Amino acid sequence: MMRWMIMAFGMLASAPAAAQVAFDAPFTDHAVLQRDRAIAVHGHAAPKAEIVLSFAGTTVRAAADAKGAWRATLPARPAGGPYSLVAASGSASATLDDVMVGDVWLCSGQSNMEFTLRHVTNADTEVQQSAHPLLRLFNVPRQSSATPQAGFSRPVGWQVSAPASAADFSAACYFMGRDLQQRQGIAVGLISSAWGGSVIEDWISRESLATLPRYRPALDLLALYGRDPAAASLQWRSMVEKWLGARVSAPANAVWRPAPSTTAWENWGDPALASFDGIGYYRAHVTLTAAQAGEAELAIGAVDDIDLTRVNGTTVGTLQGWDTQRRYPVASGLLHAGDNVVDVAAIDTGGGGGLWGDLPRTLTLADGTVLPLKDWQFARGDALAAIGMPPGLPWLGGSGRTTLYNGMIAPLDGYPVKGFAWYQGEANVSDATGYAELMPLLIADWRKRFGAEPFLMVQLAGFGPLSSRPVDDVWAQLRDVQRRVADADPKVGMASAIDIGQVADIHPTNKQGVGYRLALGARAIALGEKVEARGPAPAAVVRRDGKVAIRFAHGPLVTVGGGQVIGFELCDSGGQCRYADAVASGDTVLVPDDGKASEVRYLWQASPIVNLYNPDGLPATGFRLPIGR
Repeated sequence: MMRWMIMAFGMLASAPAAAQVAFDAPFTDHAVLQRDRAIAVHGHAAPKAEIVLSFAGTTVRAAADAKGAWRATLPARPAGGPYSLVAASGSASATLDDVMVGDVWLCSGQSNMEFTLRHVTNADTEVQQSAHPLLRLFNVPRQSSATPQAGFSRPVGWQVSAPASAADFSAACYFMGRDLQQRQGIAVGLISSAWGGSVIEDWISRESLATLPRYRPALDLLALYGRDPAAASLQWRSMVEKWLGARVSAPANAVWRPAPSTTAWENWGDPALASFDGIGYYRAHVTLTAAQAGEAELAIGAVDDIDLTRVNGTTVGTLQGWDTQRRYPVASGLLHAGDNVVDVAAIDTGGGGGLWGDLPRTLTLADGTVLPLKDWQFARGDALAAIGMPPGLPWLGGSGRTTLYNGMIAPLDGYPVKGFAWYQGEANVSDATGYAELMPLLIADWRKRFGAEPFLMVQLAGFGPLSSRPVDDVWAQLRDVQRRVADADPKVGMASAIDIGQVADIHPTNKQGVGYRLALGARAIALGEKVEARGPAPAAVVRRDGKVAIRFAHGPLVTVGGGQVIGFELCDSGGQCRYADAVASGDTVLVPDDGKASEVRYLWQASPIVNLYNPDGLPATGFRLPIGR
């Protein structure tokens, strides 16, 4: 067992007086070190102390700096173990036991990567059967920071996979790692660093994100927040007001109606709101006497995601955070005798939207009188797909800019890995164009930090309303970005989950299928196995003999259920699309040419029906492509 170790928090502390040498996390008992890679090990000791590091018959030396930090590099080794890793300084020493050499994978993303084994389909059996001595798990605790952190937010350590450790570990990551470990017969280490609801921008380093000019104002604001939080908050409010412009109020022709419940507007049963990401307007009235019209406090509950709240036309507060309760002071002079109007512009950037929750919405007067705000009215505003994304609160964990990289990636300090598994995108579906820049940026950023190329990503599962007519769906747009990123880089794998989603649940429980498909990508890209890891993907779209012919790679094609292929559309230059008959033959799908179409779409819906596969049981991926000649 490890006898001396510092468990790092937000900043690494110096070694306690009784422990003259210690390892920094993530170097703990049961660790897996990446095979065939030089390994930089680090820790703390007395200032200027000499450190002797011993591992598997190899000894290297290092010297601590003036603050006691030391770093030594172990030579590359093949898979094996268990070993002891010993750091000695004079008569003091620290030992890590049961250390293995094998393959390490960093798994990250939002809630579908965070989704734990105890919640999957057939969870009881999966948890009971999770004891695998050569599978090791490392959970990175949540931590958001305006600056890069050297340590973790609470004590951490590697754990051997077992019911007690696996139950609360990332299910998709676990199933991928279990498959790889059992096939390879070597130790596999899994690092899970995920945050539910997080946007991709929050996982990219400041250095890389700043290469995109549109993010520099947010990064500057983040730096200001580190120096003066109050000034940064006021500046962000001004940015939101400027972004809203005339949209701060509902347009004059808005259709107002009673808000049917205190749940997200996606749950109201209105098809126009079922997958709406954009601005929703709420308003309520309260009547006051002259004596009551003084200072007050306004409480409107939680708003998903950003609100700009006004009283009688004057802004009283702006916050971001889907579960943050809004309580805003109302200054003297804003209220008056008679009718007073509270209006909220609620900006939903993904998932649920609007005012929600059961906490009372009230106006509390200076004398303590609590007046309920009832009979809320609602009007739909513009969709984000049409107007672009709002300026996010750059220091808000999960929705910020680079704060999760700082708090949950930087503390890993370039720990050598075999590759990466990424399940994210739900929080960015309103901005597929931006995602097309951000996804390659994140891949390059992490490759540079960790020195590994294989990058596996999950193409988003089906989620959202079924549709009987063509729609230009934002989920389809983002999935197409994921496809294009994977097609452009031979070291990027894509595990499609489009056929294992759940229409009404953004968190499908079939993580076994996700993990299996991620493992296929790892075997093909990282291990060099001759396995098919992708479903059919479009290679060419041309006109031929009165047909539109779509040739696919990763075939041959299999039509499940026989007959026609479901989900193909022909679209004209004006954007009008219609479903088309389609038949698969070999590696090609043929669609009758109506002579008007300029492009083909496939699976261009939130929750499409998929019946086109390859013989390996992998689904075809959706796309939108022009028709060539």
